[in-house]
Amino acid sequence: MSTNYQRKKIGSLKKKDHSRTPALKKRPQVRGVVMRARIVTPRKPNSARRPVAKVVLSNGKRVTSHIPGVGHNARRHSETLVRGGGARDLPGVSYTCVRGVYDISGVLKKKRRRSIYGVPQPSFAKKKLRRQFRNL
Repeated sequence: MSTNYQRKKIGSLKKKDHSRTPALKKRPQVRGVVMRARIVTPRKPNSARRPVAKVVLSNGKRVTSHIPGVGHNARRHSETLVRGGGARDLPGVSYTCVRGVYDISGVLKKKRRRSIYGVPQPSFAKKKLRRQFRNL
């Protein structure tokens, strides 16, 4: 326990900023190279086969990242973009590969939530413009 004099002299100690994704070094995404792609099983109450990749980031850090969506084409030496946020039930997996960027393709036949899985908007689904914005 510190005395009042010591508290006044030191000042209030601020808590250190805690990052959940320290390998990204305060960047939104980092490019990396896949060293190994494999399938792991989640922890206790859940049961599944989740694809993960061991990735060496461009800043030299090695992380394990989750590959979202159904199916993937991630192989050894394929480039990927890694963002924060992993699979909650996979211990040690705190990062996610971004689909549709670099070598990892988007999810095939995805209609909803396409932006997460790197699928472009189909040409027939584009909205019709209102009359005042049409080229006449």
